[in-house]
Amino acid sequence: MTTAYDFSAADIDGQTRPLADYRGKVLLIVNVASKCGFTPQYAGLEKLWQDYRDRGLVVLGFPCDQFGHQEPGNEAEIKEFCSLTYDVDFPMFAKIDVNGSAAHPLWKWLKDEKGGLLGFDGIKWNFTKFLVGRDGSVLKRYAPTDTPESLAKDIEAALG
Repeated sequence: MTTAYDFSAADIDGQTRPLADYRGKVLLIVNVASKCGFTPQYAGLEKLWQDYRDRGLVVLGFPCDQFGHQEPGNEAEIKEFCSLTYDVDFPMFAKIDVNGSAAHPLWKWLKDEKGGLLGFDGIKWNFTKFLVGRDGSVLKRYAPTDTPESLAKDIEAALG
């Protein structure tokens, strides 16, 4: 069986990071963007990370520029924006595609595991979120409109 821990991705600094580094943790995987109406969710994502990381939650941010050119910057610019504007401390990754033929393998797998509404599996917009259990399986998919705060109950259940 494939799990989230079978994938690797380049982090925001360009280093390959195997998700196996997070084995046994609960993951909240999010496609993010710096110039989106949902960008203020960075604050809520950071709060979840601060509140639950000692219990085993890891928030993983994946910048994506596939929706309205809302992530135009390079990795250094994205990192600076997140740090200065939202004091983001959770792990961030290099910019990726989440849809199409160039979609990152992790995101192809996430979409296969938990499809979207009405049978449309594609990611519709920035700040789509996937909750992954300690065993590496996808527990739930959330829409961009689902605020980080609204996920607390599901995160607590996943943390056990």
